[in-house]
Amino acid sequence: MSAAAWDPPLAQEDLLLAAAYVYDAQYNRNIPFETSPQAVRLYYLYNHWTMQAATYFFIFVDLFLAVFEDPAVYPLPFLATSLVEVLCLLVFFGRLVHFAKVTPRNVFWKDTKNICIMIAILVTLIDLIIYGALKISNVNSIRWSRFLRPIFLINFAESRQIRRVFRSIRNTLPEITYVFLLFMFSVLMFSLMALKLFGDRNLRTVEGSPYFTNYLEIVFDLYVLVTTANSPDVMMPAFDFSWWYSLFFITYVVINTYLFMSVFLAVVYNNYRKHLKNEIRKLAYMKRHKMVEAFNILKVKEGTEFVVKEAQWKQLVKLVAPDISTSHRELLLRVSDEEQKGYVDKKSFVRLADLLNIQVIAMRIQTHPLEHWMPHVYNSAVSLFIRSMVQHKGFVWTYDVIILINAVFIALDEENPLISYAEWVFLSLYIIEILLKVYTYEPRAFFAKTQFWNWFDTFIIIAALVATILNTSLKSASQYNSQQVLDIVFILRVLRLIRIVDSIQRFRVIMNTLINIVPTMLTFGGLAL
Repeated sequence: MSAAAWDPPLAQEDLLLAAAYVYDAQYNRNIPFETSPQAVRLYYLYNHWTMQAATYFFIFVDLFLAVFEDPAVYPLPFLATSLVEVLCLLVFFGRLVHFAKVTPRNVFWKDTKNICIMIAILVTLIDLIIYGALKISNVNSIRWSRFLRPIFLINFAESRQIRRVFRSIRNTLPEITYVFLLFMFSVLMFSLMALKLFGDRNLRTVEGSPYFTNYLEIVFDLYVLVTTANSPDVMMPAFDFSWWYSLFFITYVVINTYLFMSVFLAVVYNNYRKHLKNEIRKLAYMKRHKMVEAFNILKVKEGTEFVVKEAQWKQLVKLVAPDISTSHRELLLRVSDEEQKGYVDKKSFVRLADLLNIQVIAMRIQTHPLEHWMPHVYNSAVSLFIRSMVQHKGFVWTYDVIILINAVFIALDEENPLISYAEWVFLSLYIIEILLKVYTYEPRAFFAKTQFWNWFDTFIIIAALVATILNTSLKSASQYNSQQVLDIVFILRVLRLIRIVDSIQRFRVIMNTLINIVPTMLTFGGLAL
């Protein structure tokens, strides 16, 4: 019997601590936390999705208070907005206190983010009290602390992705400074040439004002010309005087709009990518460090090397990813312990965080409910013919042609009775298509979470059917004609055309790519906000 067999069972506190490290590595978190049992449990609570969702909810409530605060289109009483803001500040303060309980004290007070949040809360409270007192005294004043509200969005621990992007942008700015200075030098030089070329020729703009006689105005006009917002209006007085002067503006646009803007884009892209790579290297290092910490907690000696036993590995994965299936867990174990030795070595254990991030789709082969209820009917010759027809590529191509014909009818006059009747024909064909697919494919597989296009098709068709029936009923019941219902019907008809995207492989790849980059775009959206 090996020495590892005599190791005492692992304490639950150690297992929770190891799971916290793995959880941090999985989600690229770099939050230093206390390792005492109470602090670890508080850390789990801090990272729970409900706590994070509540924090974001109150952050956005705080940001959108400006919509209802005086001056506003829909003003609310000061008492109402102030009570909501105080509630938000209390939530932020509670979240900060919770964070202080899980992190070492010296780390907490050295973190600039925490100091910024505390100052923002204090300053906002002082401003709120002063503004309220002045309002009671009928003295006009301004809420000067409002501009501090985005600090809560940036500085809480949950916003690490936004801070990461912000750091990359900030580090990129010095690199583009030289390109920007050279660009401005070019604009100033061309402005000076324009002043000498056109300033003494008594040219006039369309409005009758002097043309290119003031140097600062020339700089501004040529700067705007880089965006082509004032093109060709800005060059027309010179062109009307002599078409040769168009060469001046063509040269300017080629150099500043096309060359310099391309250089700007190249410099920004290359430097942003460089700094983003540095961020990713840091993340990779921290991820490995966290996984090594977890390994050191769980390791036992097996022969000449330290390993993690299979039983402890399974307990760990259950804690870190409780929602994954048993088969998924067994698959991860087989990948980590390929030779089925009954333990996982250090090299394989460190990969666990990456393995947990890989999306695994479990394909369950299930029989169709109709095959259970009516096996003779479902497996008859006619049924098999229908199912083989639906599964054939010709079925897809037929409906692609129907969609294209439908597009032509959508563009035609709606008042024509034939067009109106044709709409019912197309709706019937689409409903028959969905029914045939549900008949052919197992319903739970057809409407699985990953089958986005099946859900999209079904929703669009059912919504269009309901809206069309509602619109027809309103028309037949009275002379009532709801433009809102008509608008919905028209939009749904056009949206049906998107279904053809799913039929073309390259279109589907592009659409899936756009869907997959939405989380990344949300990060940049938060930064823009």
